[in-house]
Parts: sequence; C-alpha cells; structure tokens
Amino acid sequence: MPETALKQQLAERFREVNGDHRMTDADDAYVSAQFISLDELCAVHGRDSDAVRRLMLGQCLPLPGYLRSDGAEMVPADLFALADEAGGVDLLEIWFTAHWADPVTGKAEWNAYLSGQYVCLRSVTPAAIQRKDHLTTMISAATGEADAGSAAWAGRLHALIDELDALEPAFTAYDRLRFGGPTSRDTCIAAMRARFPRP
Repeated sequence: MPETALKQQLAERFREVNGDHRMTDADDAYVSAQFISLDELCAVHGRDSDAVRRLMLGQCLPLPGYLRSDGAEMVPADLFALADEAGGVDLLEIWFTAHWADPVTGKAEWNAYLSGQYVCLRSVTPAAIQRKDHLTTMISAATGEADAGSAAWAGRLHALIDELDALEPAFTAYDRLRFGGPTSRDTCIAAMRARFPRP
C-alpha cells in the first residue's frame, strides 16, 4: 500500500523532532508491545487516519511516539482520551494548559506533549506529567537531605523510586539515542537503586 503524502510529511516532521536514528529489531519489538499503530487505532475508533495526521501536523494532537522500522506510526492506545476528556480536539490546548498555574509552564508542557516524546509515561496526562516532574526532582535532590543515609531517609527514597517506577515504562535503546543520553528511568530508578540498595 503506497504511503500517503500526509504519512510522508508526518515521518519527516517526526525525524525533525527526534533525529534520524535507526530502529533495531529489539526497538521494534518493544514498541509493538507497548504501542499501537495509528492506522489500527483509527480503525478501532472509526476515525480517518489522514484526518488524524492533519491534526498532528497542525499541532492539535501529539506526534507519534515512535516510527517503527516498517514506517508504522506508533501511538499510545489512549491517544484520543485527553481530547475526549477536554470536550474535543479544539478545546484540548486550553484544557491541557489550565492544569498549570503558570501559563508559560503550561505552554511549554503543551509543546512537549505535542512532540510525542512523552513516551516516558505509561499514560500521558497533566497529572502524570506533574507527578513525574515532582518525583524526579525529589529523587535527584535526596542525597542532599540532612538525614541522607539513615533508615528513614532510605524508606522515603525508595517510596519515591517505586512510585516513579509505576509511572514509567521500560524505555528502549532508541530512546537513549533521540534523547541524547540516559533516560529518567536510568538515572532516577536503576542508578539510585544500585547506589542505595533497599534496606
């Protein structure tokens, strides 16, 4: 089946945002297990794939999270959930940004959401974004606390790590290429658990 012009445009836009990194077989397997192709999701919801691609290119819906090596645009299964909750795609930006008291922060988070790069969350919602930010900040700052190293401190630290672990998926090697280094799972979960083993 030949690619539509919109599909080609969306692939180009994806590479502008993420760089042009090759997906390995392991990357493809991970993405296929965690995400659904845009065409499949649209078929399930009775939506036109090209109409959704136009919304993505028009910065009304987020870009795909991944482009599988066969060209499939891979998206979360709940891609349309936030727009539905907001009352429609036209209302999504206002609804989304209103979750931040500071309009500048809200707009920055909206732009980050549109990039499709919130593959760091199992479910991308304003509440989950805010909680992830809070947890990574708290975990990163934990070593500077007055009682660092104590049993009580270790208990607090591992509670934060466990909560972040529940929010974040495993990631794949492709993510470390496009983000230019380790992921928050690497630094705030795996590294912290290795450095400070659970008591």
